[in-house]
Amino acid sequence: TATSCGFVGTVLYIFCLFGHNMTSHRHARVWRYVEEGSCLKLKSYLRKHPDLDVNFSRGKRQRSPLQLACSLEDDAILRLLLKHGADVLQRDRRGDTALHVAANRALKHGKTVYDDLVIPLKKSCPEALNAQNRAGVTPQDLLKWMKHSEADTEKEWLEKLFGECEDEFSETFGVYDEDGDFGDWADRIRREYFDKKHSEAQRLASSSSKGKKEKKKEQAEESHKKLHERLQREHEEYLARAARKEEETRLGKKLRYDEKCAATFNGSSTSDSTKLRYSDIPWPSPRGTVHEMVDVMLHGVNRKDVAALRKAIRKQQTLWHPDKFAQRCEARLEENEKRKILDTVTALSQELNRLAQSFRT
Repeated sequence: TATSCGFVGTVLYIFCLFGHNMTSHRHARVWRYVEEGSCLKLKSYLRKHPDLDVNFSRGKRQRSPLQLACSLEDDAILRLLLKHGADVLQRDRRGDTALHVAANRALKHGKTVYDDLVIPLKKSCPEALNAQNRAGVTPQDLLKWMKHSEADTEKEWLEKLFGECEDEFSETFGVYDEDGDFGDWADRIRREYFDKKHSEAQRLASSSSKGKKEKKKEQAEESHKKLHERLQREHEEYLARAARKEEETRLGKKLRYDEKCAATFNGSSTSDSTKLRYSDIPWPSPRGTVHEMVDVMLHGVNRKDVAALRKAIRKQQTLWHPDKFAQRCEARLEENEKRKILDTVTALSQELNRLAQSFRT
């Protein structure tokens, strides 16, 4: 009996160890996809592993994937993680939540980052606004500083803060994200600024230099305006580059798909004795879903031109109709992969039929 219990215990230990290693491997995959900004890969991976917990911690800072997405200002991955149960209140080594990280990024980079990161987190978990980190700072405190920048009395403070960012951060970029506390740093700058402001006000009052004060205020407002325009311009350029890259990727997939279809389905290839494996079939998106495959097929078609869209769908329906595909290729399919190939063709045909049906009145 003792021997059998020992054997069962050993088996259970090995099973638990294997499960732990498997979970760690999956966590590493999720972390890598977040770091790379691979939203589609992450979406596909989480779909394959619906029970995978995304609320784990990694690195010296013990950050969660949601906090990493905030630090990288990746709103698409942030929304995807929230959809899969990411915990906004999960804390890192300093006690910061994801909303602390997002508020810090918004304080540095302005309203666009606020809209992309802070708003989704607030909607998902309103109580996170009042969560204190180890320094006693809440996301609400950080956001108040940002809101104050919109008032006339605080415009010069924001300009001062951005100026200190450019001067001090240029040589130590990233220090406050990894080892220091941006909230403490900003608080120190704020106190120093208002101390200097108070002294300056007394000096101006004694000398009655009203003209100089107004000129300095105008200069500060102009500097703030230029800084905001520069940040906005850089953000728009980034979005434009991202859109061009996405379009180039989609166009490349479409061209490769058309070329492979011509090579596989033309008349002369039907007599080819070479057997076709699953990877030899000209799938529009070999590792994608049927929805992603259809997107590749119809890339470049004007979705507002219903007639052109119907024509493109009919062309693909003819190409991927299960019976017609079988007539062209079934004899050439590898026997051990034939079922998988035909099932995928059927699923693709059904999706095309569903899409065509949606355009019928």
